[in-house]
Amino acid sequence: MKVMLIAHTPEPEKVIATAAKLCYSSSDISSLKDGLTEEKTADFVNMLATIGHESVMEHVSFTFGIEGVSRACTHQLVRHRIASYSQKSQRYVNEDGFEYIVPPEIEAVPEAKAEFERQMASLEESYHKIAEILTDKHTKTNIEQGMDEKTALQKAKKKAYEDARFVLPNACETKIVVTMNVRSLFNFFKHRCCNRAQWEIKAVADEMLRQCYEVAPNVFKNAGPSCVMTGRCPEGKMSCGKMKQVIEEYKVMKNGQ
Repeated sequence: MKVMLIAHTPEPEKVIATAAKLCYSSSDISSLKDGLTEEKTADFVNMLATIGHESVMEHVSFTFGIEGVSRACTHQLVRHRIASYSQKSQRYVNEDGFEYIVPPEIEAVPEAKAEFERQMASLEESYHKIAEILTDKHTKTNIEQGMDEKTALQKAKKKAYEDARFVLPNACETKIVVTMNVRSLFNFFKHRCCNRAQWEIKAVADEMLRQCYEVAPNVFKNAGPSCVMTGRCPEGKMSCGKMKQVIEEYKVMKNGQ
């Protein structure tokens, strides 16, 4: 798994502080922004985080490149609707010889790993065969319709991949670019940094949070699962029962200790 912060709003904390101060000031925007020293910005953003004034957080966004994750992971990721996504297409990209993600629990048991790898090899073979059969079929049809051989083959391959992908597993490796504003990130971290989140998307969320905190520590100082953000667990009987431990873990992560 590789998570890269590839872009973010410049001076994120200053942008948030400027937007918030504007709500309560008759001054022009340039004057408000110029009057914000680093110390004043930090104090103001800390105050916003404490009172939960999150609407102004929407003015700042972060863009991540995520690689080496499974389709199972990105299917969960894209359920967070207030975001923008661009993902490697299985419709247009040939997945012959696809990489796949092995869950740690399967990796830890030799018999399970052997069976898992056997199934991946079988699916790879099926994908290759189906794509090959469909490519031949579509190429012949395209040529019959008057296309030259090269064009006929190119178009046939794309059409073949479109249907052959149906045999690909959730474990298939994928890549995705994700952009979220800060308010959406708070919601994402609340749900996906939780111990009850699926292991892979939790690992992605934790790394995204770590990188966000490096850029805007005052904004993200209280970000994390619900217990970190609010000091209580909303899971009821489904709670992991480790709230104090989780809070301490995120404190250590953010302090880099």
